[in-house]
Amino acid sequence: MPRLAYERELPFPVDRVWDWHMRPGALERLTPPWEDVRVVGREGEIGDGGTVHVRVRRGPLKVDFKLRHTEFEPGRLFTDEQIAGPMGSWVHRHEFEPRGGGACLVRDRIAYDPPLGAAAAVLAGSAIEGEIRRLLRFRDRRLALDLARHAAYDGPPLKVAVTGASGFVGSALRHFLAAGGHEVLPVVRRRPNRELREVYWDPMERKIEGKRLEGVDAVVHLAGESLSRGRWTPAKKRAIWKSRVVGTRVLAETLNRLRNPPRVLVSSSAVGYYGNRGSERLVESSRPGSGFLADLCREWETEAFRAGRSGARVVVLRTGLALSPAGGALGTMLLPFKLGIGGRLGPGRQYVSWIDHDDLVALVFHALVTPSLSGPVNATAPHPVTNATFATKLGRALRRPTLLPVPSLAVRGIFGEMGGALLLDGARAFPEAATRNGFRFDFEGVGESLAFQLGRAAPGP
Repeated sequence: MPRLAYERELPFPVDRVWDWHMRPGALERLTPPWEDVRVVGREGEIGDGGTVHVRVRRGPLKVDFKLRHTEFEPGRLFTDEQIAGPMGSWVHRHEFEPRGGGACLVRDRIAYDPPLGAAAAVLAGSAIEGEIRRLLRFRDRRLALDLARHAAYDGPPLKVAVTGASGFVGSALRHFLAAGGHEVLPVVRRRPNRELREVYWDPMERKIEGKRLEGVDAVVHLAGESLSRGRWTPAKKRAIWKSRVVGTRVLAETLNRLRNPPRVLVSSSAVGYYGNRGSERLVESSRPGSGFLADLCREWETEAFRAGRSGARVVVLRTGLALSPAGGALGTMLLPFKLGIGGRLGPGRQYVSWIDHDDLVALVFHALVTPSLSGPVNATAPHPVTNATFATKLGRALRRPTLLPVPSLAVRGIFGEMGGALLLDGARAFPEAATRNGFRFDFEGVGESLAFQLGRAAPGP
C-alpha cells in the first residue's frame, strides 16, 4: 500500500486552522478547480462518524466517492476513509500541531491502493502520487490565502445574502464565507430550502421575500443571464437586459423598503462598461463606452446605486475576465488549448482585463468589510495583457503550442455580436479604487494566476 506524507507550517493558531476545516464550505474550498467535483450529499458531521458523497466528472464519465470520517480528536486530527469508490482503498489522515509564535503545522498522511491493485501501482504509481501531490500543493496555497483574508478582518461574523449563489463566482464566495465563520443566505429562484437559510425571489415577476432580508449585514448581487452562452439574438439580449437591469431594480427597491436594511450592497457589473477602448488607460472615473454591453452596464449600475437611498453603502464591481478552469471564459477555451489548437483571437492586440478567481472572491469580501470603499470598482488585476500575450501564457501553463490564430471574421461568424464584444473588443482597466482602499492582489501576473488555477505551479521549498 503506497503511503505519502505532506506537511507545511501556517502562520495561524492551530484553533483557527482547525475551526476553518470544521465549517461548511471547507471541503469545497479545498477542491481543485481543474476537476469537475461536486459534493452531492452529506450525512452527519466530521466529529460523529458522518459521511460525505462526492462526484467527479471526466467528460461523459462520472465517478462517485463515498468517504466516512473515522478518527477524530478535536483540535488535533481527523481521518477520512473510502467506503465506496474507484480506489482499492484510501485513508487520509489530517493532523494539526501547534508551533511556536502562534503557528500551526498541518500534516496530511495518505495511504491508498490504486484501482487495479499492485499492477496499477507498478504501471502508474508515480503518476498517481504526482497527482496527489499536485492536489495537496494547491490545497496548501488556497488554505493559506483564505486564512490570511479572514484573519485581516477583526469584526464580528457577518450575515450575508447572496443572489447568484450557485453561479461561477457566487458558489465560491458562498463557500469562502461559510468556511470563514460567516452566515450565508442564498437568494434562489426555486423552492427555497429553509435548512440552508435560502430566500426566494423571482425578479422577472418582481417577487422577493423581503422580510427575510431584514437585519442582514450585507447583500451581494451576482445574479444575471449569462453573457457568454449563446449568440446575442434579439431575444437573448432582452433576457440579458431584463435579468440584470430589472433584477437589480427589484432588489434595490426591496432594500429601500426595509426597516433594517443592510449596511452594504456589493453588486456586479463588468469592464464592458468602458466599451472598446484600445490601449487607453481606464480607471473608475473614465467615461463609459458605447454599444450594447456598455449601455447594459451603465443602466445596471444605475439601478444598483438606487439602493443607496436605504442608507446602504453601494459598491459596484466592474469585473474583468475571471480566471478559473471551473467556469467562465477560461473554462470554455481550455479544450482547444489543451489540444494544441489554441491561439490569439483576431489581431491579438486587444487588451484583456483579467482577475484571478480567488482574488475576485477576496475582493468581494474586501468590499463587504471596508467602509471606505464605495462606488464603482474595477475588479481587475493590476497588469492587463493583450490577447496575444494571454494566449501565450495559457499555452505555456498547459505546455502546449499557441500557433493557430483565429481570424476576426471567424470569431464574428461563429459567435456574432457576442464574439465581437467579448472576444475582439478590448479594455485596459486598472484597479485604482481597490488598491487605494487597501486591497492586496495575491496574483498580479496572469502567468502566476493560470499556474495556480490549473495546478501547474512549481513545488514550493
